[in-house]
Amino acid sequence: MRIAVLTSGGDAPGMNAAVRAVTRGALAKGWEVFGVRNGYAGLLADELAQLAARDVGGIVQQGGTTLGSARCPEFAEAAGRAQAIRHLKKRNIEALVVVGGNGSQSGSASLARDGFPVVGVPSTIDNDLYGNDVSIGCDTAINITLEAIDRLRTTASSHHRAFAVETMGRNCGYIALMAGIAGGAEVIALPESEIQPAELAERLRAAYQRGKTHALAVIAEGAKCGVHELMEYYGAHRKSIGFDLRVTRLGHVVRGGIPSAADRVLATRLGAAAVDTLAKGRHGVLVGLIKGDTVVTPLEEIAGKMRPADASLLELARTMAI
Repeated sequence: MRIAVLTSGGDAPGMNAAVRAVTRGALAKGWEVFGVRNGYAGLLADELAQLAARDVGGIVQQGGTTLGSARCPEFAEAAGRAQAIRHLKKRNIEALVVVGGNGSQSGSASLARDGFPVVGVPSTIDNDLYGNDVSIGCDTAINITLEAIDRLRTTASSHHRAFAVETMGRNCGYIALMAGIAGGAEVIALPESEIQPAELAERLRAAYQRGKTHALAVIAEGAKCGVHELMEYYGAHRKSIGFDLRVTRLGHVVRGGIPSAADRVLATRLGAAAVDTLAKGRHGVLVGLIKGDTVVTPLEEIAGKMRPADASLLELARTMAI
């Protein structure tokens, strides 16, 4: 059997470990493997190269994606996908493994509808895909965010300040929620649970009045009460809040870095599971980990949907911030 593997969408720590697992898992079955450069754009441009075991050596610990990723609006069109399928078929490639997040797996679902065998592997720091409990990259992203929170807590306590930390996640607050709970944040703002600037500022004020030497607000980038809205409110109510307030936007640093052990193991399990799924004759599915077990979910059931963070955990975070 001949298969191809590509990485698509935003890079996530652990993508390379998944590519390595797909490649070596397939080679162990006597298959041939092709790597697609630059995601779906590479499919349209016919940028494929055969992979051997040594080609994926030494990449398990690397962040990002050695195969590369790129935007490809043309792939959303039927003509673009038809061109991609022609390039795959002319090399006698029988199936494709797509490592990526929401947009990438919507592309996988489109390929499946067009009749080409494809298996998706969930890889996104946002952890917003259905069909799995945890996506490749999100553990590392949480730990990078947490490290920043811990460092900011040190300087906040030294200067009796409050810090508002904005982290990535698009319209899902998973990173902010998990890092906020682990980092002991006084308040967490998520897209899944609206909070007004006045309430957020009141939580910081209450921390000051309880005698805390510092306070932290962790804000997801997609939250309606973002750092801009908070700072506007703070500018008009500076004296009443008590703390001097500073803002740190972590940005794309959250997406980079060396993948954690958890992400490496997860990527290895899911990459190998994708190959095993194809070996069983199944395709048009996403492989994911749910309650510790590897499962498959039809791509048509997850395409275009976003799994929100569990906002019920905000009450736990609030209790711990007393």
